[in-house]
Formats: sequence, C-alpha cells, structure tokens
Amino acid sequence: MSHSALFLCLILVTVSSNLAIAIKKEKRLPQTLSRGWGDDITWVQTYEEGLFHTRKSNKPLMVIHHLEECQYCQALKKVFAQNKEIQEMAQNNFIMLNLVHETTDKNLSPDGQYVPRIMFVDPSLTVRADLIGIYSNRLYTYEPQDLPKLIENMKKALKLIQSEL
Repeated sequence: MSHSALFLCLILVTVSSNLAIAIKKEKRLPQTLSRGWGDDITWVQTYEEGLFHTRKSNKPLMVIHHLEECQYCQALKKVFAQNKEIQEMAQNNFIMLNLVHETTDKNLSPDGQYVPRIMFVDPSLTVRADLIGIYSNRLYTYEPQDLPKLIENMKKALKLIQSEL
C-alpha cells in the first residue's frame, strides 16, 4: 500500500511540474483592458486614472470610445491593432484608454456621442478640439482607411506638448 501511495505521489509531482513548465512557456495572456486594440499597450481603466497619469507623465491621453457590437468600431480596432506605427506610439508616447461607455466629461462629446470616436487630452488636461478626423458630421471619428490621418494627429499631439507646455 505504501509503495502505491509513494508511486502515486511521484506521478502527481511529475505531472504538476510538467504542467507548471507548460504554463510558463505559454504566450502571455492578453490584457483584458485592451479589448483587442493592442495587447502590448498599457491601458488605464478609467478616464480619471488616465487624467492622473497624463498629468504625472507629461504624455497625452488618447481616448477611444467604441462599442463591441459596432461593426465600424470592430473594423477600426482590427487595423489599429495591426498597425505597427500606431502600436509603437501608443505603447511609448501616450496614456491609453478605450471606453465602451461614455464619460461624465462633456468635453469628450462636443459634437455628439457616437462611436468610434478618438480624442486627445494634453497634460494640462485640455481636450484637443484641434485634432480631428476628416468628417465634418463626426469630427472625431476615424475609419480604417483614415489611419494616416490618425497617425498624423498622434504625431501632432506629441509636437503640441513639446511646443505648448
């Protein structure tokens, strides 16, 4: 009986150590806050947290309003997550927040509460109304083909910080 108990313990130890090695080798699990917009980006959880970090780090806050069931949001998310230049800038130069609900700050919906909507807030906590997309009826929306404009606005947000603050 003690032989079989010892044998069983040995098997359990072997299996559990192999399982631990397999778990360590697995790819890093995606960050739940990314919601598919970029798993290597550090995302803040709330608008208030984003404002705190943008002020503290002197980096602009990029706020992405979207809904999971919105086909336009899904299309934008896909190209956003695949674009290396956007991902690199988002990782290194911005405080990032993606929201699936509205904030209480009405400055983040100056022309309505539509999605997708991307806005920038500078470290002085000013919503940048001058960084807009190409559509006159939805100033802060971007479609997949508008990524060059989004990249341009991300670069402008960084330049404005250097020149204005």
